[in-house]
Amino acid sequence: MSDTRRRVKVYTLNEDRQWDDRGTGHVSSTFVERLKGISLLVRAESDGSLLLESKISPNTAYQKQQDTLIVWSEADNYDLALSFQEKAGCDEIWEKICQVQGKDPAVDITQDPIDESEEERFEEIPETSHLVELPPCELGRLEEIADLVTSVLSSPIRREKLALALMSEGYIKKLLGLFRVCEDLDNREGLHHLYEIVRGVLFLNKAALFEVMFSDDCIMDVVGCLEYDPSLVQPKRHREFLTKTAKFKEVIPITDSELRQKIHQTYRVQYIQDIILPTPSVFEENFLSTLTSFIFFNKVEIVSMLQEDEKFLTEVFAQLTDEATDDSKRRELVNFVKEFCAFSQTLQPQNRDAFFKTLANLGILPALEIVMGMDDLQVRAAATDIFSYLVEFSPSMVREFVMQEPQQTDDDVLLINVVIKQMICDSDPELGGAVQLMGLLRTLIDPENMLASTNKTEKTEFLSFFYKYCMHVLTAPLLANTAHDKSSKDVQEGSTKINPVCPDNFQTAQLLALILELLTFCVEHHTYHIKTYIMNKDLLRRVLVLMNSKHTFLALCALRFMRRIIGLKDEYYNRYIIKGNLFEPVINALLDNGTRYNLLNSAIIELFEFIKVEDIKSLIAHIVDNFYKALESIEYVQTFKGLKGRYEQEKDRQSQRLNSLSLSRYRRDARSLDEDEELWFNDDDDDDDGEAVEKRMEDDFSDSYGKYMEAKKGKQLLIVLCLLGTFCHFHFTFSQEEDEEEEQSPRKRARLSS
Repeated sequence: MSDTRRRVKVYTLNEDRQWDDRGTGHVSSTFVERLKGISLLVRAESDGSLLLESKISPNTAYQKQQDTLIVWSEADNYDLALSFQEKAGCDEIWEKICQVQGKDPAVDITQDPIDESEEERFEEIPETSHLVELPPCELGRLEEIADLVTSVLSSPIRREKLALALMSEGYIKKLLGLFRVCEDLDNREGLHHLYEIVRGVLFLNKAALFEVMFSDDCIMDVVGCLEYDPSLVQPKRHREFLTKTAKFKEVIPITDSELRQKIHQTYRVQYIQDIILPTPSVFEENFLSTLTSFIFFNKVEIVSMLQEDEKFLTEVFAQLTDEATDDSKRRELVNFVKEFCAFSQTLQPQNRDAFFKTLANLGILPALEIVMGMDDLQVRAAATDIFSYLVEFSPSMVREFVMQEPQQTDDDVLLINVVIKQMICDSDPELGGAVQLMGLLRTLIDPENMLASTNKTEKTEFLSFFYKYCMHVLTAPLLANTAHDKSSKDVQEGSTKINPVCPDNFQTAQLLALILELLTFCVEHHTYHIKTYIMNKDLLRRVLVLMNSKHTFLALCALRFMRRIIGLKDEYYNRYIIKGNLFEPVINALLDNGTRYNLLNSAIIELFEFIKVEDIKSLIAHIVDNFYKALESIEYVQTFKGLKGRYEQEKDRQSQRLNSLSLSRYRRDARSLDEDEELWFNDDDDDDDGEAVEKRMEDDFSDSYGKYMEAKKGKQLLIVLCLLGTFCHFHFTFSQEEDEEEEQSPRKRARLSS
């Protein structure tokens, strides 16, 4: 069994200042010859691959945070973090780091990276001056303190020394005490200095200082200091917002006081980072990396604590699915679950798996069926976000739930149909929600993420379910907007014409474009099911009606659908297209477009170019036979002349093939004639006795056959005569062979040689 003390999660800080999860493994410290030093190695617990190899540099600043976290930066501002499963493992690795750097393991920070010139200056500083000397914490010295804090920000080693000095003397709490005095006295100059001081302390980027500043008894004073920005005429009212406007809503009472405190702290620190502090410049981006880490790991702790409280979550889902719950309460519950799922993205993968499995067991999917059908737009939007988290986590889990539903309910309230209807009925003019839901549906029907086991095949089962219970709901708007015109008949094709009236409403056109995008995806990834559906519904004919739309993007979507079908080079589809004369609306669109050089023109030309290059013979023959007269005037591309050339080449090949077949048949007939002639020669060599016997047999047979024809005595006599004929033939053949064996006629040999 693996040592859980050394089990860690590796994180890296990305360009957006967010922590990316790099995997779970086990950490060790060992000498690496290639790196010439003691290094931290993390090997993945799944396959033993190397997740991290980092040399412990004497000049790298390592920080120990929250007992189970070690954070440091490497070259080019590359930030790394190890999150330990157990405190004991974190302590062991921390002791090793401190041992390499010659530091006391009792400290939480080793040092900051320093450049060469800074290091040289540092070596000249006497050992006794290892800390920055802070002025006395008095009102009259605030300007001096502000200048000191501002001046050290450009020097990594001086930032480190200042941080140690602030921690060792309890200086932060003294400064916040002065803030209350300045505010009581309305000392604006002092308040402006305190703003610079507190902002500078935050930019020191030290977790140990954050622990003090963001504690319950200090954080509101920190916010107060940050209200008095010297560049503002009037101070902001952040504390008023946090205490009066922002309300902490408990959808279910939280009894754990530590959890409540952690939630309050995280919200306030996030507010400081996002609202109060100005956007950092390029040179200040790394000054707040530890603040980002502080928030990140707080969220991890909150989710873990909530997940462990089974009573709390059970009550949340019980009220969410209870019909007696009023709409406002259900809205709060849905927003809580949405926020809860958002926080879960900070969890390690194995913990995130357990989190979503817990939600599934508590009935999150049946609850979503209820709330996604509500009229409240905010609730539906929040439910969509929750659904997206679930689909992203495990499409198979959602599919498994959906396939069990037909046994319990009717088609109208199936979860997938609820999602499709919400997509279709999106009231947003830009269809933002519909686009999001279309992406989720696409993920659910993607065979690439479907599992196959020995007992069952998820792909086959789910696709059969989807086309049986859901596809008609998805295509309903498309079929409704391309309805049959029952009053007219296509005499030539013998099929019902389509009413060429297309939706001119922009929102409807956008919706149809989304549906076509999903159907095009089905053509590419669902071979059998979508082919059967297209044939049964004559779907391509209905789609091509949209080539008449005034919205070019919709016409292009219809064309793309046909292009994907032709791209499969399936003769089954090709025969369907030829029989239905389905190139006609495409060619009409090309001709109606005239000489305009636009995307529609290029897309149609590309379609025919593909057919020419791939030499799809059946389609080439159909196009040339039926439409070449209309297309031969198009000379700005050689596509249609090329199609004609391919057609002529194929006709020539067919003609040559027929000629070769006729010639081979003639030769075969000539050989048969030679054989007959040889038999005649053989017959001619027979002697007179054979000819007499043959003549006598023919006479006997003719007499017998004449008697039969005259008497017409039926079946018995016919059998007798057949037997007689067989005997005569046998006698003749036997005599001929006997004669050939006894002698070789010179006359025969002469004729054969000639």
